Amino acid sequence: MHKKIDELNERRRRVEQGGGGERIRAQHDKGKLTARERIDLLLDEDSFVELNPFVENLTSDFGKAPGEGVVTGYGKVNGRPVYIFAQDFTVFGGALGEMHALKIASMMDHAAKNGAPIIGLNDSGGARIQEGVVSLDGYGHIFYRNSIYSGVVPQISVIMGPCAGGAVYSPAITDFVFMVEQTSQMFITGPKVIETVTGENISSEDLGGAGVHSSLSGNAHFTAPSEPEVLNQVRRLLSFLPLNNIEDPPRLFSKEEDGWEETLMDVVPEEGTKVYDVRKVIQLVVDGGDFMEVQEKFARNIVVGFGRIGGRSVGIAANQPKVMAGGLDIDSSDKLARFIRFCDSFNIPVITFVDVTGFFPGVNQEHRGIIRHGAKILYAYSEATVPKITVITRKAFGGAYVALNSKAIGADMVFAWPGAEVAVMGPEGAANIIYSREIRESEDPTATRADKIEEYRRKFANPYIAASKGMVDDVIDPRETKRKLKQALEMLASKRETRPPKKHGNIPL
Repeated sequence: MHKKIDELNERRRRVEQGGGGERIRAQHDKGKLTARERIDLLLDEDSFVELNPFVENLTSDFGKAPGEGVVTGYGKVNGRPVYIFAQDFTVFGGALGEMHALKIASMMDHAAKNGAPIIGLNDSGGARIQEGVVSLDGYGHIFYRNSIYSGVVPQISVIMGPCAGGAVYSPAITDFVFMVEQTSQMFITGPKVIETVTGENISSEDLGGAGVHSSLSGNAHFTAPSEPEVLNQVRRLLSFLPLNNIEDPPRLFSKEEDGWEETLMDVVPEEGTKVYDVRKVIQLVVDGGDFMEVQEKFARNIVVGFGRIGGRSVGIAANQPKVMAGGLDIDSSDKLARFIRFCDSFNIPVITFVDVTGFFPGVNQEHRGIIRHGAKILYAYSEATVPKITVITRKAFGGAYVALNSKAIGADMVFAWPGAEVAVMGPEGAANIIYSREIRESEDPTATRADKIEEYRRKFANPYIAASKGMVDDVIDPRETKRKLKQALEMLASKRETRPPKKHGNIPL
């Protein structure tokens, strides 16, 4: 028996060595960690349990692949279970083959059955060409599971090297994508193929680096300069999320600070045209100022992310007046709708801070489909059954007012600050239309226009008009915002709401 145990240990040692010492050194020379080092860094100490370590490739024409080029298993993050795979770039460049895919698919099935998040550490050159079509079939098995387990358990992808071709589609289906700056790339076809086909000359980083995907394409949700920082971000994100779609998010209390209420009075200027950073409002309202923004560099006219209020995890969405006056365009519509749907999938209440003049105008926006993209926001809020609370801080005009979780599309509670303006359009534009004849025929058009603007604001645009119609539940002192939100979240903690039975809806993609 001792000889057999020695053989077992030797086999395990060979698997743990992956592609061997020389390739491990090459990985380190690129500033990259190995698959197992990454797992150790992400998971709680000594919590990792490996699955299927002795799986090997079925064809030996091009040599054996220890562990099949991927490490799979389960462990814990902050004491809570997760399932994980880490592609091993030292073995066939992390390329996916038939048995490589089988290991990942098996791990994903375990995660779904046991109700725990799936984390993929991706570092792969794509399909293993040596295995031909079976490697493509392997990708299909993973894509299928990404899709059917979407909304069942949170799925997180971390891009830690070059990911090309089929290797990028699995991350695109998952809930959140993390990238390491200057190290990771994602693209369907690489620079050489693009140059051959289109004549365009571009580097890998400029084509599909973290900067591109976090700011232009919107494919990446989080980036960081190093692998340890990225993995720490993953741990932080998981702290806000439930393990699956059945349980509620963890409740974590932090020490409350005094004196922030008065600060909130001065953050939002009364004048509707003056800009401010809505993230300051959010940080003053969430516990300990701890707000984890999602897609910070993409579609910056809308801010979305996670925080806690009274210890409860919440998803927060807010117009950003600093960018495009907080108006909604195509990219911000996609960003917001997807975030709302994620929160609804995993029982995370949604709080929306509204300060919006409308959907962003322009020929380019209209021709690219702002109608279709804007409709995604309406669909996402209407479909969501989690607690939904809205705070109108300054202005809410037109279709954007309706879209941003108004009472009509299912908001549970709508609060407004005393200076809020809720109307079809802004007083300035409305006065020009409604009172155009009076202004035109006046001896002093400028003074008359100013009077009519104030008249419109008094008659139609103040929050008490909407409150009198039941569209606003309460007009509140800004200093009471956090207390009101805590009370509403406690009241809505046992909310139960269903939708008509159906296979699924047809969101305007």
